[in-house]
Amino acid sequence: MELSEDPDLQPLLFGLFLSMYLVTVLGNLLIILAVSSDPHLHTPMYFFLSNLSLADIGFISTTVPKVLVNIKTHSRDISYVGCLTQMSIFTIFGCMDYMLLSVMAYDRFVAICHPLHYLVMMNPRLCGFLTLVSFLFSLLDSQMHNFMILKITNFKKMEISSFFCDPSQILNLSCSDTFSNNIVKYFLGAFYGLFPISGIFFSYYKIVSSILRIPSSGGKYKAFSICGSHLAVVGLFLGTGFGVYLGSAASHSPRKGAVASVMYTVVTPMLNPFIYSLRNRDIKGALRRLPSRMA
Repeated sequence: MELSEDPDLQPLLFGLFLSMYLVTVLGNLLIILAVSSDPHLHTPMYFFLSNLSLADIGFISTTVPKVLVNIKTHSRDISYVGCLTQMSIFTIFGCMDYMLLSVMAYDRFVAICHPLHYLVMMNPRLCGFLTLVSFLFSLLDSQMHNFMILKITNFKKMEISSFFCDPSQILNLSCSDTFSNNIVKYFLGAFYGLFPISGIFFSYYKIVSSILRIPSSGGKYKAFSICGSHLAVVGLFLGTGFGVYLGSAASHSPRKGAVASVMYTVVTPMLNPFIYSLRNRDIKGALRRLPSRMA
């Protein structure tokens, strides 16, 4: 479906989506360039941050370019293969975001609770392994969704209340064997939802406990500032993500569901670079030095 059927609003929507897409891609690319070009940022935290930025670029690139084409061509159609492809890539990058945020919470836990052993514990081999595992779990999640979708036979010429092939909306099209679909959905929700959130909460429980034992207020502030950006991104990502699905369950308005999906899939990746660059002195310094390094 379209966010608005008013022809007068289509140019405005096109400009809005194009602007948000360019800002997101440029902002995340700047973070990747800053981290890769500055030797001071070759640490586990910024390694995971650059991977998160790469996942954000893939996440928004899965949906927004198709939306721009639809607005220009005044078409809301997508092929069966195109929908499956979009859903698969969207699930991979969305889950990758989620898994990387959990890994980054563990990284912050080690940095604050075990500072003397940080570089030994978070060695390059472990960082690469955690990133690879995050990708493999995301790929598995995508394939599980594909397995459920491919069992739907009444998939053609259907309309969903979203501006892209949202897996949660497509699964609702199934009219048969809903019990097995629900079992798989609950399993995926528990595995990919409960465990990462539990890991994030446990990490920050230990972090807060350690920070409260720091005697000086300056030390406490420095420790909290290390986690501030990550906490803001986690809150934004999980808040908008849960808002999409809880809101769609509580409200039967397709328009509200589409707007909530925009917040989750477009606005969140766009704000992440601003959160990390504005709240992080090292990133701001690397961005200032970036033109001279690129020259």
